[in-house]
Amino acid sequence: MAQQDYMMPIIMILPLIAAALIRIIGDKSPNLREAVSVITATIVFVLLLPLANRVMQGEQLSYRIAEPFPGIPIELSLEPLGMIFALIAGFLWIITSIYAIGYMRGHHEENQTRFYMFFAIAISVTLGVAFSGNLFTLFVFYEVLTLSTYPLVTHAGTDAARRAGRVYLGILLTTSITFLLLALIWTWYLAGTLEFTPGGILSGTASDMTLSVILLLFFFGVGKAALMPFHRWLPAAMVAPTPVSALLHAVAVVKAGVFSLIKIAVYIFGIDTLIELPGREILLYVVALSILLASLIAMTKDNLKARLAYSTISQLGYVTLGAILATSAGIIGGSMHIVMHAFAKITLFFAAGAILVAAHKTEISQLDGLGRKMPFTFAAYTIGALSIIGLPPFGGMWSKWYLALGTLQAGELFLLATLMISSLLNIAYLLPIPLRGFIRQPEN
Repeated sequence: MAQQDYMMPIIMILPLIAAALIRIIGDKSPNLREAVSVITATIVFVLLLPLANRVMQGEQLSYRIAEPFPGIPIELSLEPLGMIFALIAGFLWIITSIYAIGYMRGHHEENQTRFYMFFAIAISVTLGVAFSGNLFTLFVFYEVLTLSTYPLVTHAGTDAARRAGRVYLGILLTTSITFLLLALIWTWYLAGTLEFTPGGILSGTASDMTLSVILLLFFFGVGKAALMPFHRWLPAAMVAPTPVSALLHAVAVVKAGVFSLIKIAVYIFGIDTLIELPGREILLYVVALSILLASLIAMTKDNLKARLAYSTISQLGYVTLGAILATSAGIIGGSMHIVMHAFAKITLFFAAGAILVAAHKTEISQLDGLGRKMPFTFAAYTIGALSIIGLPPFGGMWSKWYLALGTLQAGELFLLATLMISSLLNIAYLLPIPLRGFIRQPEN
């Protein structure tokens, strides 16, 4: 029996209180403003730890916020996958807040108060995504996350930033309103509920062809997963400051997308139903194409952040693949890849930001010999790159291992080949950066 638990809304409210305090403090005391961000992030993470312990002990925690429509509440609930996502967001908020102090000051960014305020708001909404107890609640927080991160994407206030913001809102809102909302309404019509239920709620409610259409609507409707062809918003958003890139790629936005897809696969369709749908086969080919094409495009990019953006598109395909495989190993591998990619990619973006602030370089072709001047930065980058490549014993090896097992369980050998080719492409677009930095001689 689920308990009405107040800790979840309290944890979500704390970042909003921090955002208000940051706005009040403003530029009058930058040290105090930034201390509020770091301290609140630490408190949130500490409060998440006992919740995680209770979830792992099997407690069912929930909190009903409102019921705007009969039988469709806005409700918070916790299960292991959501708890993992919340812990990632909470911990990386601490790390990003500390990093942002040096970056924002070192790069002399304007509107720093607005940055810290909206970052805190985005974390609160991200926790709402993690805590969502049903599909309607997930949809609400998913949409609010898009709106709350828009000021961060357009932070610079330049024409390029505003264009990026239009692409960001245009793709994410269009896909969610056109596809995701339609899939949600259709699911409610067929199942009479939007609750996340182990084994799914759509089994036997309609023909396989109808459920396949709904499946495609869901997976293309979650634009934050950056599945091709709805991926352009992610490279476009790289005009934002590096801490915002970390939020988009590691802490919140894209992770909210692939997290939503796993929840939909497991709790709305159920893996037993999902594996029988013909639409699943279409998605498998789309995901494989997205993984490989994004990797090939990444190899052509000389701008470091652009290369990392296309790397993220490819890596998100791994998580989406784990969900679509509809096997136990695939779900485990996809969930593990969320964690691995979050820590590895935030390391890569932090390294890119450090290079920008210290050396004022953004292009990979400019990095020759720089690793000898910034050895710790390039060493950190190398560790993150090796994790994404999947070299033992780094984190990517374990998630890719389970994804490979998932392809074998599903009998999809072409997807196993996709994973192997993609890992080779990972080497081709990630390792030239440290090789240039440590081995090549600078031109002058």
